[in-house]
Amino acid sequence: MKKEFPIIETERLILKEVTTEDANDMFKYLSDKDVVKHMGLAPFQTVKDVWDEINWYNSIIKEGTGIRWGVTLKDFGKIIGSCGFLNMVTKHHRAEVGFELSKDYWGKGIASEALEAVVKFGYHHYQLERIEALIEPANLPSQKLVEKQGFTREGLLRHYEYTCGKFDDLYMYSIIKGDLNLI
Repeated sequence: MKKEFPIIETERLILKEVTTEDANDMFKYLSDKDVVKHMGLAPFQTVKDVWDEINWYNSIIKEGTGIRWGVTLKDFGKIIGSCGFLNMVTKHHRAEVGFELSKDYWGKGIASEALEAVVKFGYHHYQLERIEALIEPANLPSQKLVEKQGFTREGLLRHYEYTCGKFDDLYMYSIIKGDLNLI
């Protein structure tokens, strides 16, 4: 029996399960080079690429290694981004958080609102102690976003990932449950 996918509601957003019916909406931003350039992905070329992404979302839930929510505005039901956990290690009560948002919605506080809700959900529902964010040094907007949410930059992981034909350095950020006084 499939567990019910948790829905998160904030002041302006509904974070929900993504389905193949959302693929065209997701293709709009996942095919944008500016959106994916710091994600270690090439811009998506077809809607089938998005189906593969949705299948990955489903696989991490099944494996218990993560969860990814589609971000929607309450008054506009289309998926405009995603936010969620990956590389979740329940034994160690930690996970990595990731997010992306359609360029049409940058600078409006939407990613910040979604990230805050997902982080709180992780502490309350997954009993996480530590949430990490791995961010490319050139991705200043994401660094500012996580710092505003209380994440601390711990250091630089040199040549940490190999994506798109190159080695990427990544800053390691983290936030500990106690940092937010949620205990």
